[in-house]
Amino acid sequence: MIIVGGEALVDLVPDPSTMDGELGPLLPRLGGGPYNVAVALGRLDVPTGFVSRLSTDQFGDALLDRLVTAGVDVGGVQRGAEPTTLAVVGLAADGSARYSFHTEGTADRLVTDPGPLDSRATALALGTLSLVLEPGASVYEQMMRREAGRGLFVSLDPNIRSGLIPDAEAYRARFRSWLPHVTLLKLSVEDAAWLADGDPQAAVADWLTAGPAAVVLTSGGEGLTVRTAEGLTAHAAATAVDVVDTIGAGDTVHAATLGWLSQQGALSRQALLALTGQQWRQALEFAGRAAALTCSRAGAEPPYAAELQAR
Repeated sequence: MIIVGGEALVDLVPDPSTMDGELGPLLPRLGGGPYNVAVALGRLDVPTGFVSRLSTDQFGDALLDRLVTAGVDVGGVQRGAEPTTLAVVGLAADGSARYSFHTEGTADRLVTDPGPLDSRATALALGTLSLVLEPGASVYEQMMRREAGRGLFVSLDPNIRSGLIPDAEAYRARFRSWLPHVTLLKLSVEDAAWLADGDPQAAVADWLTAGPAAVVLTSGGEGLTVRTAEGLTAHAAATAVDVVDTIGAGDTVHAATLGWLSQQGALSRQALLALTGQQWRQALEFAGRAAALTCSRAGAEPPYAAELQAR
């Protein structure tokens, strides 16, 4: 079972009928980076559990229901009366998204440590706001360190939201402190450039020496690339698609990569390093197809296993 930890929130997305220059209706879409990863894994028929704190408000109920519908184990979900985090989404002409967040006093920030994970756990996936906003960030960091120390596979997607990071250098130092505990690092080239504060390719080489067995970089229309600690590099071209928006695309890549690795019995450092270039290309192509389907519809709507098999 892959355990995903982190925030669940509601994206407020502009109605597609809104005219340029107008403030039109905002449509609520369930989301949040880790939440999207959990839903995507569940839809891919990968045994998955979710650790977070959800509000008891209407949004929280809807978030919980969607997890259950996707087949995600919600035994690790805590509930509280605090409101649900909101993200107001702005869409560019190419479908790319920018966000402003309403996070003060929200439920997911107040998650408490669940203790050692279920013995069924094969991996722990973390990222996005949950590793930025305290006090929850320290809880997830503690989980990361503890579970990595117990030998669990740890996957990290920092998914940078710079507007919520008041001290960039402090966060970069904290990120570097996580790397010895991370097995797989997945991030966009934009996030890599921000974290490196410079050349992302040179930074990836440094990060690989610090701990991860592999780094997967997403480059939008330029596809996906993996580099491993043993010097292997593999690339997959992006899957052509008519983009509605890119919300949840990176989360889908994260989930689909983990799902492919899980199905191959490759959720360990040794297994990652043993994968051939051809196997990595297959993994990246699978993740790229899944992300393309997410981009082809509004909001974070990752595909089901049957949709990918049909392609």
